Amino acid sequence: MVQLLDDERIDFLLADESMSIIQSATAFAFSLDAVLLAHFASVPKRRGKVLDLCTGNGVIPLLLARKTKVEITGVEIQNRIFSMAERSIELNQLQEQIHVIHGDLKEMKHVLKQSAYDAVTCNPPYFQTSSSKEQNQNEYLTIARHEIYCTLEDVVKACKLHVKPGGKVAMVHRPGRLVDMIALFRKYNIEPKRMQLVFPKMGKEANMLLIEGIRDGKADLKILPPLYIYNEDGTYTEEAKEIIYG
Repeated sequence: MVQLLDDERIDFLLADESMSIIQSATAFAFSLDAVLLAHFASVPKRRGKVLDLCTGNGVIPLLLARKTKVEITGVEIQNRIFSMAERSIELNQLQEQIHVIHGDLKEMKHVLKQSAYDAVTCNPPYFQTSSSKEQNQNEYLTIARHEIYCTLEDVVKACKLHVKPGGKVAMVHRPGRLVDMIALFRKYNIEPKRMQLVFPKMGKEANMLLIEGIRDGKADLKILPPLYIYNEDGTYTEEAKEIIYG
């Protein structure tokens, strides 16, 4: 039996209740951006390796395990949340496929092989806020959401370090960082190849950006159709339901 700490709870990860995940209201609970990234990312099916940076409670590796049989490695800097990921993997009996490392993604060159992964995914901290007044009062949430321990450039640099030439890097972020992301991808020889904007509903501004690049790829960016999450009546769109509920 997996042990729960403090205010932790076990939630069903999928609508069919076939997978579970450990969550915490004060430490970490995944949100829609992780689900969308796991669906969007291109990963090898049966041969190769996948790396997930800023893995949190392991939500993206767990979701990816539904569509690939390859080895998946997650990296998480916060010890408490790393523990949640480890126990979530154990809860789903996926220890043979998924393992997580407690550490700083900037320091993984001595831990993980370089140019070794067929795909790298990352749901990084979104906010550049330097003022403590603009950060979350909760330290766990501040580190997860704000660029305290890593900047967007640190993340892209780490992706480049570990992805194979010809391998894919997929990230989710805020649309306001699109120019930064494309500039940094190209700075580190990751050519943007696929992009999709996510909108809360028709008539609203995009609030999420999904982007995937190929290391040392040729220029050819495809803009996918927009993804709308809600209908006018507040229900999920058919496309969103398919992604969220499978």
